[in-house]
Amino acid sequence: MSQTDQPIADFSQCHEGIFKKLDQLSELPALLEPAQRAREVAEKSLEFFREAIFEHHLDEERELFTAVLESALDDAERFKVQSMNKRLTDEHRELEKIWKSLESGLKKVVKGQFGEVNVTDLSRLVSQYRAHAQFEEQEYLPLAQQILGRNGNHMAALGLSLHMRHQNPTAFQFYV
Repeated sequence: MSQTDQPIADFSQCHEGIFKKLDQLSELPALLEPAQRAREVAEKSLEFFREAIFEHHLDEERELFTAVLESALDDAERFKVQSMNKRLTDEHRELEKIWKSLESGLKKVVKGQFGEVNVTDLSRLVSQYRAHAQFEEQEYLPLAQQILGRNGNHMAALGLSLHMRHQNPTAFQFYV
């Protein structure tokens, strides 16, 4: 190649670099969709834990666990309920602790800042919560149904208590 052909070859080589960058740029739409989905999942998870999970734990601990314990028939049944209540309450605290460790990272994901989420803790939260809920579903709730189901008044009292707890407090204000 002669010296006079070199400028044309330089332009051609530049286009090769431009084509590589254009190929990378063309990947962007496919990459943005999962990033947007990550932001949405993080935002909905933050809302859900704040508004539902912690409230659910309180309902169980203050209402359900108490009602089942108070309705247990004998010492053996009370001991079993106390043991299960303690296990579930301890699990609630542990799950809440893991959640707290994830919360700030998830808030960053909502803002589009990725890389701050501890994926080990996230996996731990998911697996431990699944195991927790499975124990409740298979062991605790059937026992609760058995114990509270012996007396319809106990089940009704639990239902009313939960209903009252979730009412808007201003709905019960009296105006003089």
